Amino acid sequence: MVEALRYERDEHGIGWITIDRPDAANALDSTARAALWTCFRQFRDDEAAGVAVITGTGDKAFCAGGDLKEMSSSQLGVPPVDFLPQLNRNFQLDKPVIAAVNGVALGGGFLLAQMADLCVAADHAKFAISEAKWGRGAPWAAPLPWLIPPRVALEMLMTGDSISAARAYELGLVNKVVPSVELRATAVELARSILANAPLTVRASRQMVYAAAEPSLAYGFARAEQLFEGVYLSADAQEGPRAFLERRPPQWSGK
Repeated sequence: MVEALRYERDEHGIGWITIDRPDAANALDSTARAALWTCFRQFRDDEAAGVAVITGTGDKAFCAGGDLKEMSSSQLGVPPVDFLPQLNRNFQLDKPVIAAVNGVALGGGFLLAQMADLCVAADHAKFAISEAKWGRGAPWAAPLPWLIPPRVALEMLMTGDSISAARAYELGLVNKVVPSVELRATAVELARSILANAPLTVRASRQMVYAAAEPSLAYGFARAEQLFEGVYLSADAQEGPRAFLERRPPQWSGK
């Protein structure tokens, strides 16, 4: 049986967290989410690993987000606080993380790319906060206006439409865009550049940047949870995943 996620440390001291559900577009079901927690804990506790890279198997999807089929069958309401690890929110880490986006990053997949310290993307990758298309909530996107212009954030959140890797680079959401065949090597090069530096300086620099935004982010997350609670508990929040499962357009009631 293939594990949904795995953690491995390479010869350079880079910890690799790989989402390995290519037949499900690397979506995060309950098993994968539990494994994600385990992998981040493994990296945190691995003294020989100084930088982590999170990526997906294949070249189609980095992560398509939450598993809508599972959401439909479980009738998921408000996700619990520990639904999945979010760096700088419910999981504290003092080592850098790089997202190597090898395909589409939708919903929770966008979350993983957003929460990483740095992001490199294959030139065919796409990014989207697709929750509006399925009646779900995105309180985890509270830091987005800190990363990109607010009007772009609003467009992404309200339309659910995707942006290209090139557009994500223009906005500063992505650090580097490269051909797919160069993605892993680029992530390794970036990680090794970090690993060559003084680790205490690297970690303090990382913490300093987040500390500058901490008060507003803490308020943003708390307010976002309040705003989206009604969304999660609505009839539309169940209609979206059900429509996905039944392969039909959702019929929104606004209730």
